[in-house]
Amino acid sequence: MFSRIAGIYDLLNRVLSLGIDQRWRRRTVISAGTVKGAMVVDACCGTGDLSIAFARSGARVVGVDFTHEMVARAPRKLRDASDKVSFIHGDALCLPVRDGAADVASVAFGIRNVADPDEGLRELRRVLRVGGRVLVLEFSTPPGKILGGLYRFYFTKLLPFVGGLLSRDAEAYEYLPRTVLAWPKPADFQASMEAAGFHDCGYQLLSGGIACLHYGSASELQ
Repeated sequence: MFSRIAGIYDLLNRVLSLGIDQRWRRRTVISAGTVKGAMVVDACCGTGDLSIAFARSGARVVGVDFTHEMVARAPRKLRDASDKVSFIHGDALCLPVRDGAADVASVAFGIRNVADPDEGLRELRRVLRVGGRVLVLEFSTPPGKILGGLYRFYFTKLLPFVGGLLSRDAEAYEYLPRTVLAWPKPADFQASMEAAGFHDCGYQLLSGGIACLHYGSASELQ
């Protein structure tokens, strides 16, 4: 599915989110703290937006994605910091990174698409040094009847229509709301992070709860 929409993926992200998705990624980088010289592993990197944002903040980045057509587009977007980021075709469940190599591990809008999200979290923990930072940016469902109701209408009616019209792939933009609405509540996903080996976990709702930024630190491996 992602291979079919790779060519229009970035455009649709900007149009369908009104550009807010870039603000969420900047918030993710800021939440990592000082990253100059740090090693960042960005799983499910897609076309590289978050990886590039980290690199422009001075980090050394390895971006990994399972869909070759997506990750192949990422280097074309590098106007600077090209020496700080490498993009690799690989699996988030078997990251091509040695144990404890990373200072920061991240995934933006991708953990939901992993075949086993809990195993995906454990793999992020594996590549992190003890005390390293994990950041997971994912869609959420805004609380409340008014905002939540408007969001569900947009997400289940307008977004699939516009996305399908522009991409000519209705299935891809029906998949998105279906998986987001089935995704665990933030507190439940935090519990999954803690079970995967992270401590000091928490989360921040972004844009009224349209997205959620989860964070934590890597505990000692048992």
